[in-house]
Amino acid sequence: MPEDTSKRDFRDRDRVSGDEEYEVGYFVSKFQLTIPEVRELIKKHGNDRETLEREAKALGSR
Repeated sequence: MPEDTSKRDFRDRDRVSGDEEYEVGYFVSKFQLTIPEVRELIKKHGNDRETLEREAKALGSR
């Protein structure tokens, strides 16, 4: 039976999981970083998406 799409929960959309390959891969492709660089950002700055995107943009522009 299909999932009920009216009961979606987006509470964790503002978080990034370093354990999920697709999330790490997203940052790798979006900011042209390496997997170890993305994992280090998550370790250093936590999993807040807004903070990580800001730091990844700064790191990618160097």
